[in-house]
Amino acid sequence: MRNPLSRLKTLPWVILLQNAALTVLIATVLDFLLLQVFLQLPPALLDGGLSAFFSLLFLVLPFLAMMGVGALSVVLMQQVFRSVFLDGGILWALVACLGLVLFLRGLLPWDVSFLVGLSYTQIVGAALGVFFRGKRYWRY
Repeated sequence: MRNPLSRLKTLPWVILLQNAALTVLIATVLDFLLLQVFLQLPPALLDGGLSAFFSLLFLVLPFLAMMGVGALSVVLMQQVFRSVFLDGGILWALVACLGLVLFLRGLLPWDVSFLVGLSYTQIVGAALGVFFRGKRYWRY
């Protein structure tokens, strides 16, 4: 009988972790810059008629941001780490590595996350971003 976990031993974990770390670093920098932009908004704008829009935006934005992070990780795998042949197993391992790196980033004392974090909806967003961008690698 074939060992179902044998594929886990052959995955390029070091490259996937490097990719996830680079992706989370880029996303954290963009997250910090976006936080600074939101802090510069005048309070009258946030308290006025657009408060309902901003409350809805802040519910959906973390999910969409993590979809972008997942897609960014696939783009980085295609452009920077070209030695890895992408398939469904690699993409799932990439989602796991993103989760691990986000967990480790959350342990840091200076965590300044606004949109990029580790919650259930954000990990689902990252997985959807990975598989939307990497559709041609896991479908065929």
